Amino acid sequence: MEPKLKAFERLLNIMDELREKCPWDKKQTMQSLRNLTIEETYELADAILESDLSEIKEELGDLMLHMVFYAKIADELKAFDIADVLNGVCEKLISRHPHIYGDVTVNGEEDVMKNWEQLKLKEGKKSVLSGVPNSLPALIKAQRMQEKTAQVGFEWDNIADVWAKVEEEIAELKQAIASKDQSKIQEEYGDVLFSLVNYGRFLKVDPETSLELINKKFKKRFQFIESQATKPLQEMSLTEMDDLWNKAKEIESIVG
Repeated sequence: MEPKLKAFERLLNIMDELREKCPWDKKQTMQSLRNLTIEETYELADAILESDLSEIKEELGDLMLHMVFYAKIADELKAFDIADVLNGVCEKLISRHPHIYGDVTVNGEEDVMKNWEQLKLKEGKKSVLSGVPNSLPALIKAQRMQEKTAQVGFEWDNIADVWAKVEEEIAELKQAIASKDQSKIQEEYGDVLFSLVNYGRFLKVDPETSLELINKKFKKRFQFIESQATKPLQEMSLTEMDDLWNKAKEIESIVG
């Protein structure tokens, strides 16, 4: 434990020194750091997707720096300090784990999640959805809303019903397309995506991760087309590009 505490103390000391002496660090505010923090978070997400432990370690350090930076600024504003932040999350964890720090009995992960949402409401949350940030990417937001409402019983009984809902939404999208009402098409398309996110939950599949893996696969295959093309892409037929696409797939199957 001591080496970990010393490492954290070292970071705090460096942050104090940078805030005092570095022109760039002295200038930063919570607002100016916000977009940088978002960028660092996505870099960590990429590293996790690639299972690159070395990169994960580095990106965790960058994010840790940002957390310490925000706390330092707040300390200067006499609002709170890093100790308040850490003690606050410790108290929250203790409060929301009565099966560990109290006398509540649970029978698995589902009970833990249900208790978590109920405890948040008792703490003064007005809605089970209040903890879902508005700025989350839409796919992740859909998944998180579905997960949270499921904890209070707003959930399908079985996966067959969920798939039936997907088929129902697809049928409604087809009707909207036939009507040529663009506003209705967009709405029904959104319903299809939302229902597929829900189906993914029942399959234990993360929609954001699934789509990003496909994005990476598409990018890799299309860049293969670009690298192997013997003439400008604009002059190639779809069949010619598709042939190269299939070659990329063959290489992937051999390599992977």
